[in-house]
Amino acid sequence: MRHVTGLAMVAAQYDGFIIDLWGVIHDGVNPYPGAVDCLRQLQGRPVLLLSNAPRRAYAAQKMLRRMGIADALYGGILTSGEAVWLALRDRTDPWFARLGRRAFLLGPERDRNVLAGLDLETASSPEGADFVVNTGPDDERDPTALAPFLPTLEQCLAARLPMICANPDLEVIRGGERILCAGALAEHYAVIGGDVRSIGKPHPAIYDLALQTLGVPRNRILAIGDSLRTDIAGAAAAGIDAAWVLGGIHGEAFAGDASKAESAAAELGLAPAVCLQELRWR
Repeated sequence: MRHVTGLAMVAAQYDGFIIDLWGVIHDGVNPYPGAVDCLRQLQGRPVLLLSNAPRRAYAAQKMLRRMGIADALYGGILTSGEAVWLALRDRTDPWFARLGRRAFLLGPERDRNVLAGLDLETASSPEGADFVVNTGPDDERDPTALAPFLPTLEQCLAARLPMICANPDLEVIRGGERILCAGALAEHYAVIGGDVRSIGKPHPAIYDLALQTLGVPRNRILAIGDSLRTDIAGAAAAGIDAAWVLGGIHGEAFAGDASKAESAAAELGLAPAVCLQELRWR
């Protein structure tokens, strides 16, 4: 693992870049200045923003615009929510083909776009649904705890609903506060016996879509992310070099301690090519 202070030290070794959003480009509220400058420095090269955001790519793009991150700073966006929408539209995967047409959304209203424009009916409760699309905690219950969502998960299990997890992340830090993601709800649902299919990093299908979009051979790509479990493990499984940003989701755990970070990666059998405290150019 090579420790660098900025991406400029290794960028010339790669022709294309896959960059995570939350924890790398922004904290859910504000962009990281060094990361935005890094995007400027990469202009002219293929850059794909790959996010486990459980909403359509256009919605993620609107969020970036509100943060002042211009469209011209990157080549495209692929979200796990977009991949879910495509899977529900195409139904080429046998698991998706058998789902039925009545969907229950477990998540906030702002994520309902993952169902928009599809040949689906939306159910107001698990009892009236064929499957559940889990985009994470809604805005009505405490997003920092699992307990408020347990009754709904039990309802889904009682109705024997297969679950699509539209964001495999377990948690994220939003404006300094640690909150649960859809992955935490899906993990519990699987433990109590639910049938779960997760879409997004670290699962290989999302990288297949990313490679098609980026148009660069995988051995010439650097994937940049902050989560060992999703970004770094996903890149490794896809055969793509990874740059690990320590200051994101693992910031509190490692506090800039490079040796501690290396030990944590090794315990998971991971060896990112590059390690940096934050995404910056120099």
